[in-house]
Amino acid sequence: MWETLRKEEVLKKLETDRRNGLTNEEVKKRQQKYGKNKLKDKPKESIFIKFIKQFNDFMIIILMIASIVSAVVSNIQGENDYIDSIIIIAIVVLNAIMGVVQEAKAEKSIEALQEMAPPKAKVTRNGVTNEVNSEELVPGDIIMLEAGNYVPADSRIIESFNLKIEESSLTGETEPVLKEADKICKTNIAIRGYE
Repeated sequence: MWETLRKEEVLKKLETDRRNGLTNEEVKKRQQKYGKNKLKDKPKESIFIKFIKQFNDFMIIILMIASIVSAVVSNIQGENDYIDSIIIIAIVVLNAIMGVVQEAKAEKSIEALQEMAPPKAKVTRNGVTNEVNSEELVPGDIIMLEAGNYVPADSRIIESFNLKIEESSLTGETEPVLKEADKICKTNIAIRGYE
């Protein structure tokens, strides 16, 4: 929607000042209204579900079938020797427990890494440019981008000089695309098109 409006219209609709940005009071109101600038986390699976998913592997299924066949053959022969079946099931269960433990450790490591280095963004608020966590951005913030920065949120370009954006994660194209502040998109246009 914002790409179809002139930059002056965007500033007016978002009730923000191009040079001074938002006030601290307005940022607090918008954070309460819109929440944090981050994707919702997937609900965590319970340990039981993680444990059950460990059995969703072709080789594990083959081992479980082998233990059942071994028990049935032992019963048919009248030997009642279930040691092979018990050993196979014990190995499969132990493997599943180890898989759950490793998965839990990996999740904790990823969470720790995400908390250590949250993405930052340069934003103008109250006429001063500061660096904040990108989660703290709200609609109407004036974001300053420099070479090598990631775009921290959906944004409308207000001012640019030789701005090229690498969009391979969106479009698959490897070449950076030149972006201009004065270009206005047509409605219902594909991601990369400007007219």
